[in-house]
Amino acid sequence: MKTVSCRSCPLAECDSLIHHSVDERRFLEKFRAGEMAVEAGTQILLEGSSAPQFYTVLDGMGLRDKTLPDGRRQVINFVMPGDLLGLQASIMGELNHSIEAVTPMRLCVFRRDDIWTLFRQMPELSYALTWIAATEEHFLGETIASIGQRDGTERVSWALLKLYQRMRALGLGRASRIPLPYRQQDLADALGLSLVHTNKTLAKLRERRVADWSHHELHVPDLKALAELAVADLDAPPKRPYL
Repeated sequence: MKTVSCRSCPLAECDSLIHHSVDERRFLEKFRAGEMAVEAGTQILLEGSSAPQFYTVLDGMGLRDKTLPDGRRQVINFVMPGDLLGLQASIMGELNHSIEAVTPMRLCVFRRDDIWTLFRQMPELSYALTWIAATEEHFLGETIASIGQRDGTERVSWALLKLYQRMRALGLGRASRIPLPYRQQDLADALGLSLVHTNKTLAKLRERRVADWSHHELHVPDLKALAELAVADLDAPPKRPYL
């Protein structure tokens, strides 16, 4: 696999990401440990593990999930380009969830032991880590509010809206369509719904011509109507830093 230079990083083309300065790119060229390619279905990080690396997703999609002792699964988040993986284990020593590749993925690799070098030598990039951690906490708060207060239709609409907005902000998809390679079971496990309920809700959204998720693609012909069903604003996601 040909390694991509930080100067030609594919994430630098995303308008929704805060671009690195020349000094930051030079630092990252030395700070990064390399790249890694994984196939769909690969367990990138395992719950309870203490991995020596953490990663930035360059391309591809995955899932964060947590498994209960009886085997039931809770999807925590949907992984997309620009996301940072394994930060929790880097700081706390152990990961409390697993991360799986849903599609082939390419990851930028960083050594866990080097993280303090980042804080000492490049405080601007250290802020990126803080921002990412705070954003993940904010998103989990939104998710809890959705599961606790939104009904089934509102939950599914909210999730599809957020996925659509994230993907379009990354420049993925075209017009009113985005790639969405996840399973309906993944969405159900993220929202605390049964697969049957999720399937029926998606069918209703399709019949109302609000959203149509099929063949690994999400079509949103009426974004405003989807936001109304989700009881959510249509504010564009803020620009965010990445490592």
